[in-house]
Amino acid sequence: MILNKVAESELITIDLSAFLPNETPLLFDLKPFLFRELILKEKDFRIALQNHDWKAYSSQTVLVFCSADAIIPVWAYMLVASYLQPITTNIHFDTPASWKQKMLIEKMRQQNFTGYIDKRVVIKGCGDEHIDSAAYFEITLQLLPIVKSIMYGEPCSTVPIYKRK
Repeated sequence: MILNKVAESELITIDLSAFLPNETPLLFDLKPFLFRELILKEKDFRIALQNHDWKAYSSQTVLVFCSADAIIPVWAYMLVASYLQPITTNIHFDTPASWKQKMLIEKMRQQNFTGYIDKRVVIKGCGDEHIDSAAYFEITLQLLPIVKSIMYGEPCSTVPIYKRK
């Protein structure tokens, strides 16, 4: 008889992708508002913002950033915020990848992990979504005070991280 030791081990697997945000924010990239997508000309920038259709951002989460390698004066971001704030639900000064990771960690910090007290936990190591190292660091901090052990990887092949003595 073949025994499945993994199935009998009472390991609990946590997939960090479950903490990723469900929403897809709208993006406001300053790059198209720049002269030759490189230089901010104040007068042209102000006119472009005045003529921009802001209704698309109504009641949405919006990420404001500049994907061009350009020097953007601080007031330009302030001006964009002044247009977005009255109509949006949520505004972030962030790139999409950075925002996703910050939201993941925020959601993780709000999670109630009391169901993991004295459990053996495996933090899933591979998946379809890229998970930043900071998220693995954070989940370890959250679980250390309460779990019996923490491992990284897949239940059939784990790397031990922590074991309570």
